[in-house]
Amino acid sequence: MNKYWQNFGELNQSEAFKESTANEFKEELLPLEDLNDKGLLDGKTPRRDFLKYLGFSTAAAALAASCETPVRKAVPYLHKPDNVIAGIPNYYASTYINGGDAISVVVKQRDGRPIKIEGNDLSSITKGGTSAQAQASVLDLYDTTRLRHPLQKDGGNFKEVSTFEAFDKMIAGAMGSIAGKPVVILTSTIHSPSTLQIINDFIAKYPGSRHVQYDAVSYSGMLAANEACYGKRAIPSYHFDKAKTIVSLSADFLATWLSPVEFSRQYAETKRIKGEKPEISRHFHFESMLSITGSNADDRYTHKPSETGAIALALLAKLGGAVAAPTISDAALAKGIEKAAAALTASKGQALVVCGSNDANVQVVVNAINEAIGANGTTVNWGVTSNYRKGNDADLARLVDEMNAGAIGAVMVYGCNPAYNYGDSKKFTDGLSKVALSVSFNATMDETTELCKYIIPAPHWLESWGDAEPKSGYYSLVQPLINPLFKTRPFQTSLLKWMGADVTKVSAAANDTTQKAQAPVVSTNAGDEYEAYLKNYWAAKLGGTDTWEKALQDGVIEPASPVVAAGTFNAGKLSEASSKIASAKGSAAELFIYEKVSVGNGAQANNPWLQELPDPISKVTWDNYAMMGPDMAKTLFGIDVLNNQRQADAYEVTPEKPVVKITVKGRSVELPALILPGLNANTIAVAVGYGRKSADDAKSKDRIGRSATGSGKNVYPLVNFDGVANQYSSDATFAKTNTTYPLAQTQVHGYSENRPILFETNLESFHKNPEAVLEEPREERHILMADGKTDFRKDATIYPDYVKPGVKWGMSIDLNTCTGCSACVVACTAENNVPVVGKTQVQRAHEMHWLRIDRYFTGDKKNPDVIFQPMLCQHCDNAPCENVCPVAATNHSSEGLNQMTYNRCIGTRYCANNCPYKVRRFNWLDYTGADSFADNQEPLLGVDMDESVFQMNDDLTRMVLNPDVTVRSRGVIEKCSFCVQRLQDSKLEAKKHQDPSLVRNVKTACAQACPTNAISFGNVNDPESDVARIRDKEQVNRNFYVLEQIHVLPNVSYLAKIRNTDRHIGAEEEHGGAKEEKQAEKAHA
Repeated sequence: MNKYWQNFGELNQSEAFKESTANEFKEELLPLEDLNDKGLLDGKTPRRDFLKYLGFSTAAAALAASCETPVRKAVPYLHKPDNVIAGIPNYYASTYINGGDAISVVVKQRDGRPIKIEGNDLSSITKGGTSAQAQASVLDLYDTTRLRHPLQKDGGNFKEVSTFEAFDKMIAGAMGSIAGKPVVILTSTIHSPSTLQIINDFIAKYPGSRHVQYDAVSYSGMLAANEACYGKRAIPSYHFDKAKTIVSLSADFLATWLSPVEFSRQYAETKRIKGEKPEISRHFHFESMLSITGSNADDRYTHKPSETGAIALALLAKLGGAVAAPTISDAALAKGIEKAAAALTASKGQALVVCGSNDANVQVVVNAINEAIGANGTTVNWGVTSNYRKGNDADLARLVDEMNAGAIGAVMVYGCNPAYNYGDSKKFTDGLSKVALSVSFNATMDETTELCKYIIPAPHWLESWGDAEPKSGYYSLVQPLINPLFKTRPFQTSLLKWMGADVTKVSAAANDTTQKAQAPVVSTNAGDEYEAYLKNYWAAKLGGTDTWEKALQDGVIEPASPVVAAGTFNAGKLSEASSKIASAKGSAAELFIYEKVSVGNGAQANNPWLQELPDPISKVTWDNYAMMGPDMAKTLFGIDVLNNQRQADAYEVTPEKPVVKITVKGRSVELPALILPGLNANTIAVAVGYGRKSADDAKSKDRIGRSATGSGKNVYPLVNFDGVANQYSSDATFAKTNTTYPLAQTQVHGYSENRPILFETNLESFHKNPEAVLEEPREERHILMADGKTDFRKDATIYPDYVKPGVKWGMSIDLNTCTGCSACVVACTAENNVPVVGKTQVQRAHEMHWLRIDRYFTGDKKNPDVIFQPMLCQHCDNAPCENVCPVAATNHSSEGLNQMTYNRCIGTRYCANNCPYKVRRFNWLDYTGADSFADNQEPLLGVDMDESVFQMNDDLTRMVLNPDVTVRSRGVIEKCSFCVQRLQDSKLEAKKHQDPSLVRNVKTACAQACPTNAISFGNVNDPESDVARIRDKEQVNRNFYVLEQIHVLPNVSYLAKIRNTDRHIGAEEEHGGAKEEKQAEKAHA
């Protein structure tokens, strides 16, 4: 049996799986007609089919004969600096903001265009880390669905309002006719201090008016519980880096829960192996589905969603809490609770429990647990609160009722989309139609905006001024990197104008009265009062414009020393909460609703980079689905993927999946079933963020977007409100349908042929014998060398070993700190112009990502351990791809790089066939429009190319391309280049400054994006480089190379994973006799 497996076919080694993996390029799926088994050129109509497939036409051929190419548009500078040199990038600090999410970033601007997002190392919160969504947000700037100008509803359509002045007069007239009814400003979480001040000043002018904050994925239950326990409707800061024991109850804190970039960096510090006897945290995870955080846990247990409260009560009871312990019928789960409680007790003062439930009662119990283990004031810090989520579900429910009752005069919507993501969206839609004045400031014609009577789009954050306070006392500033691409105006400016504010007189609430008064700043952009307001606001707080400009340069304003304080805990609600939990009843089948690390809550659903990003667990792109375990699949569909090879093959080998109907309280949705191990047997899990569409289906592509339209189903209607907060789990019924639906899934066509590619062990075994974890590859190397030889590189091959003087590039990836978050994948796409190919091509195994995150299962078939392994071109020194290229399009540099010469490649794909890591990508079609033939892609639309490819080839969208990287054309191979453009830049800088240390450690795009610093890159010939120290000094006993036994000599190394668990895992489990067998094999060779 395979030790590590990617899918059920590989686990069972079925015939269909072997056949599928043998057909590497899936050529039977090519859109050619009348082909026989001799191939393309021997077909009945070879020339016609060839030209049809390549998208040629008579017009294209005529254009090819000319030398004319389209002229690309240029974008002017916002303020052209005096020191700008054409072709040299500039970098500016700013802040990625999406709803309540805020990440301090540094933006790369090239010739006036923002093209790449990096983390800001000066932020003590994220410490230079980013997320997949933050990396992809630069593409949203060039979204073709962005609104171009202010609009007024005209019947069923909208008409342009020519000037802002005319728009302001319309709003003034409408405000005068609302008959004294209240004005409501409806937003997502706002943690901008200047914006909150403007909102407060605005609603003060209208008695009875208010600000309602609403989050698509709610934390209202947690906020309500904290208010009951600590007297604050707030969320504290969590310090995973200070915890020796971590217990998570369905909180996916490494992917989507609250502040995943911050938590990932903290968590990685507790998992980093240091010293001879390393200590790492122990992580227990209890959940209903298989999440990224659960995959990284040392010990993981599954349960029904309705049992979360019972698990919390059981933990509290074992910790001495004054609650009755519920009966846990699942023996494995009960044992897990006992182990977790013992570990928490042993780590008092250095332990942390977090919970992802939005049930206020469950969160009250969790607060009591943290109080019992001494977390309050240590790992739970009430001295600094988190402001990422402040929405109040009860406030929105009240607003919806009042709108339907005709009691609201005006609703102004900014940064939220309840017509799409509110559970009872129809009730919201009906209510909004009864409001006299509705204004949307959203940037696109989303589901809520198209219902409003007036629209004045706000600029993208890359075009904006602003500020954010993601945590109390920690500020991050926003500055524009480009002139507004369209006629947009900041939301704050509109409010300032409509209330007639003097921006030179900032409200006293914002001023620090101890500071000297400053001369007011006047806006440099006509009509942008918010710019002047913001500068005056911060100049007043900081004591001068010089301090403001320094803060703007850094991008962050933080206290000199962190504040740590405990909250005053009130256990008054504990008895009531525990009683309600004890009386709650589950059902035989339950639904769990979650967020994906890619699309998230759906706000960025029209982003092709995020849609095509494979989910780290399921490896599915472009859709959501009903994720279920093997037992549920056997019950619903009669498919036994664990024990019946034929049924497993029928399910796995083709993209079409059976569809299940999910019903919750009379509301139904039908989704394809995705069978994975690791889920609770009675639970189906479904992701939000999909199923975006306009009220008029015919307008969805134009309004919602070409990538978002048709991607998945909307499951927000299955979310229920319990009077306090929205609940993301519920009783449900599941029914089989007679239909199927295709899913585009990656990592279903690669195979390592049972060769060992991963190594892991537990901490206790590592302490006893650090060398044991890599015993197997060490024995493999020994067998391959002649007796008496010790240098595997030189002595295990007939090829010569070429010396590489000077710089030699290498990468090291720590599997202990790689969480699988996939920020690196999107960063690679953005940096290297990796094309989007669309769902149709992904289904054909034609995905193009240069870097993929392989996910492997191991151990228990129903609840396996999971390990992530980033896989990219290994830049082998003895690369098998280089030897087979007939035109030398791929070659090796003296610096250890496996290089591609695109204009020499003729597309034989011999190199891809010969690559043991399957990391070479072939451009089957003209995905990027690089061939410059007008409309050559049009004939393929809807057959071989999807709308998303056309979206990426729009003139506006192409502004995101990195001019330092060649855009590849149809018919050539591409792959990871180790960001060679960055390497060249670092070498030039080192030469200019005569400082070799500047090439010691270089940040590739993937390494720079990683929130956990799992990727190190640099010059391995420099003994002081991070990679050299890792390989030769610090991690000798964990350092391995994938498939090194075939002597391809990779330049990418990995560090074996160490789990802090008392279970036996890793190589010892199945390879205990490997050494003796290998020695015997060598003796008889």
